[in-house]
Amino acid sequence: MTPPKQKEVVILMDAPAQDPVRGMQVTMLLAEFAAAPEGKLTVVGGGWNATGPNAPCAIGMVFYTPWHLTNQKHEFRLELIDMDGNGVPIQQADEPFVAEGQFEIGRPPGAPTGTTFPLAVPLNLGPLGLPPHQRYEFRLQVDDHAHEDWRLVFNTTPPIQDQQQRAA
Repeated sequence: MTPPKQKEVVILMDAPAQDPVRGMQVTMLLAEFAAAPEGKLTVVGGGWNATGPNAPCAIGMVFYTPWHLTNQKHEFRLELIDMDGNGVPIQQADEPFVAEGQFEIGRPPGAPTGTTFPLAVPLNLGPLGLPPHQRYEFRLQVDDHAHEDWRLVFNTTPPIQDQQQRAA
């Protein structure tokens, strides 16, 4: 008896657009810790979307700068907002959380035309100290432009002792 034939599975994916005027791309990830040794993003405890009041918080970002946007300054703004769009302070601060910065990527000699250049940016915030049972969003803008993918939405959980008391 011959074994049954296995079906061949083919996954078709659209090739990424090779638009010569594409904009900045950014990858963002919530984590417990982030670093960028040797320019490479390292995250520990990454990929969460729920946090307690005392849990550490970090954001790992990689800015991918296309060839035509190199050799010029870029500004970014990362803010924490609630679901109504209001700025939110962290760690008992008086003002809403905002992190701003600038960067410029140069073209190294010999880089092939059309190369995209990554820049890893770790941001370690520590415990956020936000109220439980809420939903928040870190929202990024680069050069005053926002993108749907430049959002990190997360929930806050009740303190551990509250969870333990309810379980008892």
